[in-house]
Formats: sequence, structure tokens, C-alpha cells
Amino acid sequence: QVQLVESGGGLVQPGGSLRLSCAASGSIASINARGWYRQAPGKKRELVALIINGGSTNYADSVKGRFTISTDNAKNTVYLQMNSLRPEDTAVYYCKARRFFTDYWGKGILVTVSS
Repeated sequence: QVQLVESGGGLVQPGGSLRLSCAASGSIASINARGWYRQAPGKKRELVALIINGGSTNYADSVKGRFTISTDNAKNTVYLQMNSLRPEDTAVYYCKARRFFTDYWGKGILVTVSS
């Protein structure tokens, strides 16, 4: 089993920045991909950013150039740096880790972009 705990969410004004963190524990060996997803009210959960072992990344078109995903392997943590935030970025953000063919999810953290 893999446990994931997100932190760093909250309320931010449009144009502002936040950094989300997701710390992994448990059977973290052989995690081969980690990512951030989000779900806005009334919408489906969607991929925001993905990072695969080896460093390749993938971003949703809506966040390219504004969000950056990164990892600190020593801390077993993945980050999502979010800049130039917009009201439409408001959502619950979920961390995901894939180990072999099993996905593990965090409980989610709320990000609200509003003036």
C-alpha cells in the first residue's frame, strides 16, 4: 500500500501562486509515475500534470506555462508549483501515484482562486 498526503492548498487571489506538496509513505519502491489531478464542482476529475520516473512530464493544455510538477526523491514528495492562478483553477486537487498497475490517491486538497 501507498499512502499519499497533500498539503499547501488554500485561498489565493487571481494572479497569485501556490505550491502543493504530496508526501508518499508505505510501499513506495517501484512507484513509476506520480501526478496531480483536479475536480471542480460539477465536473469530472481531470489530469493536471504527470511526471514519470526518468523525469518526463505531461501537462494539461490549460496549465501549460503556468504550473510545474517536480519531485524530491529524498523526501518522497511531489510538488505542483502553480503560478498565474485563475478562478477556473478552483478545484479539489488530488495526488496520485502509480505502482505497477495500481493507482493510489490522496484525499484531496482544496484550492480556491478568488478575489
